[in-house]
Amino acid sequence: MQKTALEGMFLIDIETVSEKESFHLLEPEWQELWSEKINRNLPPDVTAEEYYHMRAAILSEFAKVVCISFGYFKKVTDGSSSDAWQLRIKSFCSENEEELLKNFVEALRHFHANNQQWIFTGHNIKEFDVPFLSRRMIINNIPIPACIDFQNMKPWETPVLDTLHLWRFGDYKHYTSLKLLAAALGVPSPKDDIDGSEVGNVYWKEKNLERISVYCEKDVATVANVILRLKGLPLLKQDQIVFVDRK
Repeated sequence: MQKTALEGMFLIDIETVSEKESFHLLEPEWQELWSEKINRNLPPDVTAEEYYHMRAAILSEFAKVVCISFGYFKKVTDGSSSDAWQLRIKSFCSENEEELLKNFVEALRHFHANNQQWIFTGHNIKEFDVPFLSRRMIINNIPIPACIDFQNMKPWETPVLDTLHLWRFGDYKHYTSLKLLAAALGVPSPKDDIDGSEVGNVYWKEKNLERISVYCEKDVATVANVILRLKGLPLLKQDQIVFVDRK
């Protein structure tokens, strides 16, 4: 990780919600498919309908992407002899998942055209964000861009830097949330408004995509600071984080 250049990192985070607001809005066939999907993991005294509210948002067959935030480090000149860094963050948010994914794919093509050595960087993106995006692209009949088609890459060719895996140090039984990792490393917490469990309510009840995008962008900024901390570099100050207009 120490050899990975900051300017080569493409930081990413996504927010997802259930495709339907509640279980009873699913077609009968999909209610049955849901019950089959979660049967082995259903806790005692919890109904399939209750579990839909609890877990549907993280299961790609029953959920959709509503926000994708991504960022990259940019070296800037501040008049001093030392390097100064700026983190530039952009978000795509939409109720229309197909449109959202197409906008993201177009952004990937643009970035890849300028740099074919990007390292996708984030927290738990190997096991959640990237697989989830890939599955939802297939469902929406959107070709997966070659740069994130990790299924066709050898493990050592996969351009991913995952802070969860970095913190595991080979201990694959160990899971640490981004919130806990940030706290342990003294990185300012991104969780000053909502947390992941509240995204569904903010989407379905408040209809507030902007609030979700702000939450998602804070996670990208937090991952950036975790990376800097792991590299032994100074954390970003607020004026070093630039938010590009959302689309």
